[in-house]
Amino acid sequence: MAVKVKKKKTKKLLDAVNFPSDLRKLPKEKLPKFCEEMRSFLIESVAQSGGHFGSNLGVVELTVVLHYVFDTPRDILVWDVGHQAYAHKMLTGRKDQLHTIRKKGGLAPFPRRDESEYDTTNTGHTSTSISVATGMAVANRNKKNAPNVVAVIGDGALGGGMAFEALNHAGDIKADILVVLNDNKMSISPNVGGMEKYLTRLISSPAYVNLRDKGLKALKGMPTVQKLVHKAGIQVRGVITPGTMFEELGFKYYGPIDGHDTEMLLEVLENLKKLKGPRFLHVITKKGKGYAPAEKDSFSLHAVTPFDPATGQKNGCVKNIAYTDVFANWICEKAKSDSKLHAITPAMTGGSGLIKFSEQFPKRFFDVGIAEQHALTFASGLALQGKKPVVAIYSSFLQRAYDQLIHDIALPNLDVLLAIDRAGIVGPDGATHAGSFDLSFLRVVPNMIVMAPSDEHECYSMLEVGYNYPGPAAVRYPKGANLCSCGGKKSQPIEIGKAKVVREGKNVAILAFGTMVGRSNYAAEKIDATLVDMRFVKPLDEELLKNLAKSHKYFVTVEDNVIMGGAGSAVNEFFARAGLNVKIKNLGLPDQFLSHGLRGEILAEVGLGEGGIFEAVEKFVVGSLRITN
Repeated sequence: MAVKVKKKKTKKLLDAVNFPSDLRKLPKEKLPKFCEEMRSFLIESVAQSGGHFGSNLGVVELTVVLHYVFDTPRDILVWDVGHQAYAHKMLTGRKDQLHTIRKKGGLAPFPRRDESEYDTTNTGHTSTSISVATGMAVANRNKKNAPNVVAVIGDGALGGGMAFEALNHAGDIKADILVVLNDNKMSISPNVGGMEKYLTRLISSPAYVNLRDKGLKALKGMPTVQKLVHKAGIQVRGVITPGTMFEELGFKYYGPIDGHDTEMLLEVLENLKKLKGPRFLHVITKKGKGYAPAEKDSFSLHAVTPFDPATGQKNGCVKNIAYTDVFANWICEKAKSDSKLHAITPAMTGGSGLIKFSEQFPKRFFDVGIAEQHALTFASGLALQGKKPVVAIYSSFLQRAYDQLIHDIALPNLDVLLAIDRAGIVGPDGATHAGSFDLSFLRVVPNMIVMAPSDEHECYSMLEVGYNYPGPAAVRYPKGANLCSCGGKKSQPIEIGKAKVVREGKNVAILAFGTMVGRSNYAAEKIDATLVDMRFVKPLDEELLKNLAKSHKYFVTVEDNVIMGGAGSAVNEFFARAGLNVKIKNLGLPDQFLSHGLRGEILAEVGLGEGGIFEAVEKFVVGSLRITN
């Protein structure tokens, strides 16, 4: 009888590496194997948790080599965008927690300083890394043995205006920084614009190859440099092709090199570490590297919900992103009947629901790249010449173009519609992406009308209202479907500034804005309160408020925006201005940055779940009303 011999389980390299200090103990020749293990772990983990996927697969080798070459955390790595930092989290003590990423109480979806000393700055928006790195380098310039400062920028972030501003300044002051461009041809959607075309020409131009070969001949007699240039495919621009854009900005440009070749990355980064001043390394990577479905469809697998790693298919049923779909359908229908309509988005073609529009009306569609400021001012130019621009933008990204909204659109009172997605609490992406402030910063701008639909049908109607309004208008709506919709019947045409009474009650009026209408219905029924779908944050339905004040003593406002300066504040100001003696309580988001978790979890945590709203209203009027069963 044959004796079965148990196969000894091979210990993985990854098991022994929890911090960069462990990584540096590995022989260089084992790094490719280590990267394979990291990538497999990353695929399995994100398949369970969901999260940003394609960009993280593409940056594994670069992340490993950066931590191998540089003495982190003493040396400083500044990640741009932040959604490419999963491998970084794995290497810095958080590997066993990666499955909790984006979940309530789990790892943050982006670098966060209070989570790890290796996270040198909080980030979640693009094009900030070079500015931060420049500031850090200047702060340390007089220190003995100052730390190296490396900015890793990619996923389209170099096309953002702030990145250009930082390059211009850093080169001018000779900041001692290394900028690593992780060039994968993609942000969330494919990269667009002049920078993308410039980088593509740089890589593919026959003249580049020819000049590099001539440069190698010219470098004979300089064996160390020649070896580096030949092995890494580096083009030392100051010697071979002076006058390139980056060198004109004051940087020494090196590259492009293969970002998946660990041997090449090691040699190049070890050499660049010894140099001083502004350096720019161009690294070519593939988004979704090592996972066939993500390589094939880098857009859909940029960020994922839990999926089957064997097939790439999402687990369970897939819910429609209802509000975004409403906008997508509305804008295509409207464009068919109005040739003046032009759609603009800052690198959010898919997320904002403009894919069908871009296919059906390519000459009237403009993805301007990661350039929110330009998006709004470009829209103003279209409006000045009689077009009807619609800007599809996320609430948190609109923050980046506030001056353009005021100066270029509202001040001249131009006909521009803002379709603001991801308003209120967005959930797993956390504070950097939450649309917590839009009602506050929009309502104070003259000439604006600001609308918040309570359900998908109202969203469609409000887009119509905003489009027909001959001035700046905003419709803000959340990510996903309205699971607490009140009613569900298709809305009738909406008159500007007119609210809707959903149910009539006694003595208490709940004034709800947007999706908080559905969440307030339970409280209204429980205490027999009047429930109003306010619809408009600006202008308010002042006539209705005056009439309600005659028969209601208590008022409660409910919104998924910060209380400070929000829709409730607008109601407070009206009652004070009108001299109406009512008791009022504002419910909304607190004066703090909220962590990540499911949207419903976060709303419940801050008292904006159905039960929380009821408890707050009950406490407010306790002793004055009989609570009905």
